Amino acid sequence: MLLFVVKSIISYISVLCFGFMGHLACAGGSDTGSGLDSLDYYISKQDEYVRQKENRIGKIKESISQIRDDKGKLYILYNSLFEEYISYVYDSAYVCVEKLLELSYSLNDSCKITASGIRLGFCYLSSGLFKEAFDIFSQINVAGCENSVKTDYYLNFARFYYDLADYNSNAEFHKQYDKMGTQNINRAIELLPYGSSDYWAAVGLMQMKSANYAEAINAFEQLISTNDNSEHELAIATSSLAYVYSLQGIKSKAKSCLIQAAVSDIKSSTKETTALKNLAQILYEEGDVQRSANYIRQALSDAMFYNARHRQIEIGNILPIIENERVNIIEKQKNSIIVYSIAISVLVIFLIAAFFVIFKQLRKLNNVKSIIQKTNENLIFANNQLSEVDKIKNEYIGHFFNLDSEYINKMEMYQKWINRKVIARQFNDLQNIPAKLDARREREDLLARFDSVFLKLFPTFISQFNELFNDKDRIRIKNGLLNTDLRIFALIRLGISDNKKIAYLLGHSVNTVYTYKTKIKNKSTVPNDDFEKMIMKIGTV
Repeated sequence: MLLFVVKSIISYISVLCFGFMGHLACAGGSDTGSGLDSLDYYISKQDEYVRQKENRIGKIKESISQIRDDKGKLYILYNSLFEEYISYVYDSAYVCVEKLLELSYSLNDSCKITASGIRLGFCYLSSGLFKEAFDIFSQINVAGCENSVKTDYYLNFARFYYDLADYNSNAEFHKQYDKMGTQNINRAIELLPYGSSDYWAAVGLMQMKSANYAEAINAFEQLISTNDNSEHELAIATSSLAYVYSLQGIKSKAKSCLIQAAVSDIKSSTKETTALKNLAQILYEEGDVQRSANYIRQALSDAMFYNARHRQIEIGNILPIIENERVNIIEKQKNSIIVYSIAISVLVIFLIAAFFVIFKQLRKLNNVKSIIQKTNENLIFANNQLSEVDKIKNEYIGHFFNLDSEYINKMEMYQKWINRKVIARQFNDLQNIPAKLDARREREDLLARFDSVFLKLFPTFISQFNELFNDKDRIRIKNGLLNTDLRIFALIRLGISDNKKIAYLLGHSVNTVYTYKTKIKNKSTVPNDDFEKMIMKIGTV
């Protein structure tokens, strides 16, 4: 599994550049004509290699079906099944990972749980689910695990950052992700046995990402020289060499290597590959359109078979080459398309004209609605003001009519009393008239009645008035009566804004009224110019 993880990292890098290649072809730049003929032969035989793959999968599944209670053996078998599926069918590989996780938890084996979690992260990463992969990797703790699990983790996490760097077009983020990937792969290199296949694969990848191409080529050649590589492993290693050659602009070697790499992919029934796609691109540039189209069709078939999300993005890059072969068919359809286009264009013109007319009418309608709405708002405001004025008028007219009646009755009583005293010649008693007519008390009664009626009309006046001040400056009244400050602004709320009239009604001088008003406004949290406007907004019941 360890070698597979290292190779899978390099394999995914090759998805973004060139496909797999053979070492000898790469080194010698051999004749590609015979190589292409050989590739065509293996393409015609690929169903046979797929049957071999399916037979291996079938035997593993049969072994699984014969085991009932031995979860340890089941874990080993499902791990083998995962290895068969991982570069063959993505969905089936994911199902195997889910089963591995289930068995790991059943066995209560923390090492197996961690290893299965790493495989799950790898599946997410292979399908382009970067966030989900990061969520898995960032939660894994490999402390206490054996070295093989640790290296799996660091290699997969390195691949995550390298893939993220390739995906991100921002130069700063690309540099940052590459650095983090290199940090993780260096941790893996420290744990790997020197000279092993895994070691050279990791070193080659690290050097390749660091743009040390000579060292990268040397590492991959060392990897290939370990004669125990499978077809899939050989393809991964030579694929990385192809990438380095392509970066150096040595396309002849890249082409030769891609041919051998595609053959290795067919032999190993690898569907997660872009060797044919990239080879087709080179052939297309060279003018071999027919062969390029054949390879593209096969590459598209493999991508659909593998069924991973990132393959859908790759197909988007493949389609332009496929469409090139269809130029003749498109040419035949061009005349019909032109006719349809003209008809559609005429229809679009009519639709645009109709839209313009409708839009113009809607704009007029909206203007009318806006005018009506504004008029309604003005009418509502005017009605509210009239209602308020009418209520104030009714309250004060009724109240002061009663008040006037009381004063008339008092005057009649005083007139009769004076007449009796005059007739009886009791002139000395007339000296008591000033005591009976106490103007100060009468004014206090008048103001008390004013307070009562006003607070009936504006019950929230005091609380709303106090909202215009800080807590320390708010007015607290006693006995339910207004003080002079409140009475001044109560009269203003009733529409009496002239200082002379206010002074006359309250029995103060004009300067006194002015002083009170200025003092109150200066304490308010509202600008002086806006204070009386805020007073007028205090509403009735």
